[in-house]
Amino acid sequence: GLRPFDVQLIGGMVLHNGGIAEMRTGEGKTLVGTLPVYLNALAGKGVHVVTVNDYLATRDSEWMGRIYKFLGLTVGVIVHGLSDEERRTAYAADVTYATNNELGFDYLRDNMKYERAQMVQRGHSYAIVDEVDSILVDEARTPLIISGPLEDRSEMYNTIDAFMLKLDPADYEIDEKQKTSIFTEEGTEKLENMLRDAGLLKGESLYDVENVAIVHHVNNALKAHRLFQRDKDYIVRNGEIVI
Repeated sequence: GLRPFDVQLIGGMVLHNGGIAEMRTGEGKTLVGTLPVYLNALAGKGVHVVTVNDYLATRDSEWMGRIYKFLGLTVGVIVHGLSDEERRTAYAADVTYATNNELGFDYLRDNMKYERAQMVQRGHSYAIVDEVDSILVDEARTPLIISGPLEDRSEMYNTIDAFMLKLDPADYEIDEKQKTSIFTEEGTEKLENMLRDAGLLKGESLYDVENVAIVHHVNNALKAHRLFQRDKDYIVRNGEIVI
């Protein structure tokens, strides 16, 4: 039973064109957002409506969701505590409500997945940001960080460190100007044999997806041995790297 006023139609046009619309409390900004959201959702690429907390995301998805569903669109909402499958379903909807933190952390977690099928988000096409000054200015100053306990891999480090001492100059290529180092075909084969004998290689090739962590460690070890010089590129004091 709601009909947008002229000022709300103008606000909708501003948002559709990628601008920022400042509206006073009570001028119906929630209704304004439905206009560009519906229009952009018709492309089938998904629209994100970003709110400041889970309560508003849930409330608006239920309140305005009735309009979208009546017009044939699907609606999803992302809140804290959802499983990956539930998140994937919500992101696949035509219109998805979520907080900026949920969107940000899902993006970070997706970049830690090994396969595209494990990701929960799809492409980023169009978004409406509620309280844009708070989300894109104030909260944007606080970084989103995913952390966890470090696994003790001292034994692996020592083993790979010993492998580097067995390599010949023909086993790798160094570019001191670009600060890059790569293994040659001969070096890769030699390294695979040593890793296989040590029980560290999974699969047939060093570059199989199961060996992502090993590749990271051997590349760093090669740089440490052949590219970086102690007291020039880094400084060690009392057994710890200072710089």
